[in-house]
Amino acid sequence: MPKLVATHEVDDVAHWLASPKREEIFAGVATNIQTYVLPGDAKRIALSMEVNDMDAFDAILKSQAGADAMTHDGVRPETIVLYIEG
Repeated sequence: MPKLVATHEVDDVAHWLASPKREEIFAGVATNIQTYVLPGDAKRIALSMEVNDMDAFDAILKSQAGADAMTHDGVRPETIVLYIEG
């Protein structure tokens, strides 16, 4: 199961941290989801997770449900950067 780190910007870090959407949307394709904030930057965050199906993960990101979850969480999709364990 590859580990993945995703960084991106959000509109409101406190709202993003409190939201259950990431757990809901990635249920079944990712485990051990951890959140991180960048000290001194009120908009930049990161996630790490173990992904058991990268194709399913990619499909979620491209789906309407994924877009809706990002909108709900205030994610700025154009800022998403994914790193996969090498």
